[in-house]
Amino acid sequence: MELTRTEIMPGVWLSHLRTDKFKTACMSLSLLTQLKRETASMNALIPYVLRRGTTRYPDMEAISARLEELYGTAIEPVVRRIGEIQCLGFYASIPEEDYLPGAKAVLQKATALMGELLLSPATRGGLFLPKYVDSEREKMLETIRGRVNDKRGYAMFRCIEEMCCFEDFAVGRLGGESECEAIHYQKLSKHYKSLLQSCPIEIFYCGRCEKKQLAAYLRDALMTLPRGEIDYDIGTDVRMNALEEKPRCVEEALDVTQGKLVMGFRLGESMEEPDVAALQVFNAVFGGGTSSKLFANVRERLQLCYYAGSLVDTHKGLLMAASGIEFDKFEAVRDEILAQLAAMARGEITDEELQGARMGVASSLRAVSDSQGELEGFYLAQALEGLDYGPLELAELAEDVTREQVAAIAADVECDMIYFLKGRESSEEDEEEEEEEHDDAQDGI
Repeated sequence: MELTRTEIMPGVWLSHLRTDKFKTACMSLSLLTQLKRETASMNALIPYVLRRGTTRYPDMEAISARLEELYGTAIEPVVRRIGEIQCLGFYASIPEEDYLPGAKAVLQKATALMGELLLSPATRGGLFLPKYVDSEREKMLETIRGRVNDKRGYAMFRCIEEMCCFEDFAVGRLGGESECEAIHYQKLSKHYKSLLQSCPIEIFYCGRCEKKQLAAYLRDALMTLPRGEIDYDIGTDVRMNALEEKPRCVEEALDVTQGKLVMGFRLGESMEEPDVAALQVFNAVFGGGTSSKLFANVRERLQLCYYAGSLVDTHKGLLMAASGIEFDKFEAVRDEILAQLAAMARGEITDEELQGARMGVASSLRAVSDSQGELEGFYLAQALEGLDYGPLELAELAEDVTREQVAAIAADVECDMIYFLKGRESSEEDEEEEEEEHDDAQDGI
């Protein structure tokens, strides 16, 4: 599989991955815009409103019937945050015609439908239909308010929100509750038209169609795309150092029976010229799997927590460590996480830890090639970063990462925020959550 990337229209880029590996093709179309608190919810709502109906297919029932005519093609709204860039649009899964005897022009028709969803929404007087906007706004509000129900994810969100309180990264991919509540169909319609004129557009395709033919389908589907001055001034503000000399601390009390400790770190000088392979191996040694220091020591050897792990965001330059703990183990777990990071900075990394991390990262990267969804996400992120290597190349680089590289990254890391979600004194919440997470060996963080 070899990727090519071409500008097929002003500000519209096609990343094309030709392969016979899959029985379906996948295609995504993403409008790129700067993540901002005042517009994030409007941006996120737009693809869901667009998916409700078009000029020719005025409701979801009509759209679903059209998708069935296209042999079960699926087109769904997608909203993502990659660094401080918000990506909104559609993801399509389209059956390959080789497996559909008698089928003709399925990809062409699916591409045309995706263009219609983007450019020809069901409107009245040139404005979105109020009932569609109101309905989708209420669904999004329910999702935003429901963040607190997933305590592990909520703790991670709150730590990032507090740590990056002066940065756009503090805004979630769906924006905030108050901003979402304020969305009105007239304002949303105006904002949608502005985005079409100014947003760069990234299209990813993985399948059997040749690039030249697909580009022609896309140009036909997007021929009515209005373009003004395209805003290429989007990106991510990478802050290398902690905001204050000592880590900031935030505690929050909810009705929980298990504490959630999340520690946010800045990756420091490592982000001047990021070595993505080395950063991923570093994270794997620290807390990225069952062979990591956090899992082997904080959870298994010392038995201080129910789970312990970490993740690294190479776009924003953040390292996040998270653990589920008894309330009275806060200081012990915090200190041990910092101790494990300090040991790495001193080069105290065993051959087994390093080799396990390298193999784990390389294996995960090679597995990306087996999933069209993973490939789409990988190459979209690559396009935003201006990088051109694939997952297999990155896997080879990961296998060559040295102990010295990992130690150097650890030495640069600075703790910026410590967030602790604890229980209220009178909490009587159902203890199923505690039992469930006690049995969760290391299922991500």
